[in-house]
Amino acid sequence: MDPCPFVRLIIESLSLKLPTATKPAGPGVHPSTTPCYAKLKFSNFPSQTALLPLCSPALPKDDDSSPSDSFASAEAFHLDPSALRRLSEKPAALKLSVFAGRMGHTCGITSGKLLGVVQVAVDLSGAQSKPVLFQSGWKRLGGGGSDNKPMLHVVVRSEPDPRFVFQFGGEPECSPVVFQIQGSIRQPVFSCKFSADRNNRTRSLPSDFSLNNRGWMRTFSGDRDRPGKERKGWMIIIYDLSGSSVAAASMITPFVPSPGSDRVSRSNPGAWLILRPNGPSVSSWKPWGRLEAWRERGPVDGLGYKFELVTDAGFTSGIPIAEGAMNVKKGGRFCIDNTRKQSASSSLSPVRGFVMCSSVEGKNGFLSVQVAVNHVNCMADAALFVALSAAIDLSMDACQLFSRKLRKEFCHDEHDSYS
Repeated sequence: MDPCPFVRLIIESLSLKLPTATKPAGPGVHPSTTPCYAKLKFSNFPSQTALLPLCSPALPKDDDSSPSDSFASAEAFHLDPSALRRLSEKPAALKLSVFAGRMGHTCGITSGKLLGVVQVAVDLSGAQSKPVLFQSGWKRLGGGGSDNKPMLHVVVRSEPDPRFVFQFGGEPECSPVVFQIQGSIRQPVFSCKFSADRNNRTRSLPSDFSLNNRGWMRTFSGDRDRPGKERKGWMIIIYDLSGSSVAAASMITPFVPSPGSDRVSRSNPGAWLILRPNGPSVSSWKPWGRLEAWRERGPVDGLGYKFELVTDAGFTSGIPIAEGAMNVKKGGRFCIDNTRKQSASSSLSPVRGFVMCSSVEGKNGFLSVQVAVNHVNCMADAALFVALSAAIDLSMDACQLFSRKLRKEFCHDEHDSYS
């Protein structure tokens, strides 16, 4: 398998030093006691926002590039092959606008007070093959030599981030072929088989796993079988070109509506196991990860999710890897990316940097998956991420309101109906 060239543009070690004479950001607001933040803009990518810790008010010299007392979390822009081609033709600039005050907008106007702007030239012509450092140290906001201007400490660098790119040839419930994408080449590498056996939930469990495990018993505690009011028994198996099963996603906890509602709540989510083969037997599986999903409430109707790795210690000691939400109507991106140095999982998880990203209901209408090269030692490793992406996509359907009918592929008995 040949990967596609990707590059990460990383912005890290952000910190701010303010002169003592800096004016307040507004009535009763002073930068020394109010959180400051930076708005990061690069090319035509969506802007990002990062909080800025404040350093001692004593300003360093212009050539002082020593690290400050504290740093903000790292941010990153992920550049795919098309973006690299475009940006390699003409150097771009990273723009960092620094504000003091509250983040957000009021009547379309940024709430914080603009303290100044810093720009860093970024030339990505050789970034695909080697790391490149564009900026490391202090820069005065707005340029110039006045000692009365705030200063921003920032490190801007890029590093090669080759990825394998996969694309489903159809919806996961339609048992499609999965292609590897490299430029204009689409090569089939996996096939999928989806099933929705509502009447046999035990088939969704690893064949060599005992229900005596307390963590698994909680999954099936209570009688949750309510005809027409649950979605259960879904499973998708990933096969390699030889026909051997290499990964699977199995619904182990039915998706059911909360009492008095027609939606799956966060307090009672459905769950999947992501499975890998356990030995030569085609019917023996070993848990690799666990995905929970539910329907979020709020101004944006969303699919909430939580993914954790299953350890050898058992189901109750999973390592949290990813948690978030995506728009139910428009879809979104499910990512495992620990670029942020101070993320909640960084102290608990062996995961570092970008791992994978799945675009659910993307522009082209097909589920696509990107996997970092350093997390794939063989095709079976890649298949696990493909199965996880399928589970995320299928959760969008499993978490549809129960007043909505599902398509025929999900319905295998007379009580089910579809549109």
